[in-house]
Amino acid sequence: MKQIVFLFLSLLVLSTAALGSGHGPVFGFATPVNSQGEWSFDFTLAGRNSAAGNQVTGRGIVGYGFTPHFMLSVSAPVLLSNASLPPTRLQSGDDFESNVAWRFHHNASKVGTRFESTAFGGLVVPGPQTGSGLIGGLARAPGFNGGVVTGIASRSNYVWLGGAYTRFLERAGDRRPDVFSYSLVYGYRPPSWRKEPQFWDWRLFGELTGERSGQVQASGLSIAGSAAHQVFIGPSALGIKRNYAVEFGVQLPVYRNVGPLLPKERVRFVVNVSYFLFQHEHQDSH
Repeated sequence: MKQIVFLFLSLLVLSTAALGSGHGPVFGFATPVNSQGEWSFDFTLAGRNSAAGNQVTGRGIVGYGFTPHFMLSVSAPVLLSNASLPPTRLQSGDDFESNVAWRFHHNASKVGTRFESTAFGGLVVPGPQTGSGLIGGLARAPGFNGGVVTGIASRSNYVWLGGAYTRFLERAGDRRPDVFSYSLVYGYRPPSWRKEPQFWDWRLFGELTGERSGQVQASGLSIAGSAAHQVFIGPSALGIKRNYAVEFGVQLPVYRNVGPLLPKERVRFVVNVSYFLFQHEHQDSH
């Protein structure tokens, strides 16, 4: 009974993975949240490749906007292919996650242009599937995270800068590494794509993301050679048509400082499909 209550509370509390799904970039952080009364349903397929093998994760995400500036989302993963890889919070893994996002700053400087900031905090709960290798063999416990993202969005250009920190609890002397994640995203919507009507409304993004993780703790001891810091860059695209959105992107590493106990990643990819359900007349907040 205690486990059921804990899982229920976990899903109702707070992670970062779903923050941009269906509304912005697929790798980095962004400020958009669901409109008031809007439900969003996402399915994400995310992959990572290294010399140690491939990890592919499917993830379902459900989000709801309580106000134009406050939303809740929950997500659940299915690990389709597993490999021993450095820790990540920007790519889908094997944890259940929930997310509360609050757009605490919103300044529409002129028609079609806004400067805004969103804060988020979350709880990450171990799922029934486990990873492999050094980290997969640890006794797993929940973790907490929090972060903030700020930027400017207009009808033609988008710029977002954000960061988040995740810390895991200890269990039986084991603890997964803390992870600091950060991103810088630029988006562009060409003039020819802004004309009405459009069959699909497309945006292009250039995304730079980085993740720095500390050492693994096993049986109360820090394991040397288990820390990592990787930076990736690559393009992505977002297309929206009425209640539907499609996103996809790929990233390649530009910096890899990985301990000898973990492999270096060679490529990341994400494909995301979204459906939006509006309970009343939609007012665009994306």
